[in-house]
Amino acid sequence: MTRLYNTDGLTFFFGQKRRKEAIFVTIAVAVFITNACRKTTPAPPAVPPAVSTADAVRQADDLYSGRADLIKVRQGIVALRQAQATDPSNYDSAWRLAKFNYYLGSHTSDQAGQDKAFRDGIDAGKLAVELQAGKADGHFWLGANYGGIAQISILAGLAEIEDIKREMQTVLKIDERYQGGSAYLVLGQVYQQSPRILGGGIEKAIEYFEKGLRIASDNALLRAHLAEAYTEAHRNGDARRQIEALLAMKPSPGYEPEYNDAVAQVKKLQEKIK
Repeated sequence: MTRLYNTDGLTFFFGQKRRKEAIFVTIAVAVFITNACRKTTPAPPAVPPAVSTADAVRQADDLYSGRADLIKVRQGIVALRQAQATDPSNYDSAWRLAKFNYYLGSHTSDQAGQDKAFRDGIDAGKLAVELQAGKADGHFWLGANYGGIAQISILAGLAEIEDIKREMQTVLKIDERYQGGSAYLVLGQVYQQSPRILGGGIEKAIEYFEKGLRIASDNALLRAHLAEAYTEAHRNGDARRQIEALLAMKPSPGYEPEYNDAVAQVKKLQEKIK
């Protein structure tokens, strides 16, 4: 049988070719794996642009204007907490946190949520007072949150009475017109709802409500609570006059939710004193 010419050389050639192909395949696989890894490696998350404390406070104020929707109040609280994390000593974010938490606590139907909101509000109010003791905001909203706790817990209420009085009396010394004379509103409620043994009394409550209305006649909630106090004191004629005056009012710009709360309150009262 005739032997093929230079079979050893052909064997060498094909052997070399196979080795080169193997090397090529190995390199190709390595490149593919490297590229695949590059493609599947997630990009680092984009760093959100820093929001200044002032911008966060403005955002929270915008959200609070729609506070009839409690979701917006909660979103405002988140914005203020972020501002506080950036600048823990910022007074404007501290007292607003107390304010937003008070509104949330007094309008949510969940008792556990109420308790948490008021206690968070107390913490924020204390910080605000610590930062700026000479301003009314921190004292007022700290006292308001003490009042919120007092309304949902009898034992806590008895303990908080003097704290509420102290903070609201401080507001009156700094600026009695703050929040439309609302320190008078809170003090009136304290005397209206406290047991006589602790100094409560309807006549003292009426005195505070009337003082508040003398400096802020457009405060709908003051009128509503004064009407209730008159009814409790068996002065139904005076109560009706306050109800009529309230229903004839137009809400102050920016205080529509509070006006609506006051109207709902006196309409229930109307049914009782027909």
